[in-house]
Amino acid sequence: MASIKITGQKKLVLVTGRAHPQLAHDIATALETDVVPTDARTFANGEIYARYGESVRGCDAFVIQSHANPINEALMEQLIMVDALKRASAKRITVVAPFYPYSRQDKKGRGREPISARLVADLFKAAGADRIMSVDLHAAQIQGFFDGPVDHLFAMPVLLEHFREQLDASTLTVVSPDMGRVRVADIWSDKLGAPLAIIHKRRDPLVPNQVSVHEIVGEVEGRVCLLVDDMIDTGRTIVKAAEALKKNGAIGVVVAATHAIFSPPAFDILQSEFIDSVVVTDTLPVPEDKRWDRLTVLPIAPLIARAIHEVFDDGSVTSMFDGAA
Repeated sequence: MASIKITGQKKLVLVTGRAHPQLAHDIATALETDVVPTDARTFANGEIYARYGESVRGCDAFVIQSHANPINEALMEQLIMVDALKRASAKRITVVAPFYPYSRQDKKGRGREPISARLVADLFKAAGADRIMSVDLHAAQIQGFFDGPVDHLFAMPVLLEHFREQLDASTLTVVSPDMGRVRVADIWSDKLGAPLAIIHKRRDPLVPNQVSVHEIVGEVEGRVCLLVDDMIDTGRTIVKAAEALKKNGAIGVVVAATHAIFSPPAFDILQSEFIDSVVVTDTLPVPEDKRWDRLTVLPIAPLIARAIHEVFDDGSVTSMFDGAA
């Protein structure tokens, strides 16, 4: 009877969808490995096909995909890639979605609405994902939608390092653009040793992407205001917030966000006279023709690479954030 050889050697595999391949290659470089080649294509009728260029049997696979526009195509491609890994006998499959798709629909605000963030989690599970890794979820409760481990990473350390070098804490006020971001902005104010201000805004539930700013709670006159948010979509909310701050005496407005969705007309309106600079990470692709001189794009790949390394080595992702994860 032949003996079974047990090597115990784990194999790390990185694969990527087509939405933001540069991010995957940056992550691979940080991990000193390569992205496994994937034959991914879209047929004439829109159907997506994916096949891996080498064996993935028994591997610890990480499927990297940024959910940029067209978001449904990016999501479907990632699901198909997970399914291909499952059917090729990958041992463990981790979905790496730096920007979690449909994260804004995390609860029912009114009757007869979907909870699409939960649906996406169910789809990942049905496809064969064992684990999800994401950066700055729009709502922390999304972690509970997936029946398995969720690694919720924070871009704050990456952004904080930049602002500590660029901004003077003695004249700085951290501003939450709405009530939903107060807890995050409060952590920012603690870390930077700066006071906190809050913008109270009212949104018409029947009119998407339209906001009317009301009042500012906190001291902003004569100060540089750092507006912190998790995402910038059309940019209208953030521009109105910046305008309100400047009209209330702020001498400068700096905008920080993790996810640069930048749906039209964001590229044009974020160059507003009310905004002095915008700082984002590259969880989503920001093409060169959508950049301007007051935009800074910070790399997120080192953070994600470190988290992948911890997961692969059965280490602690929480320890990356001083136990705050």
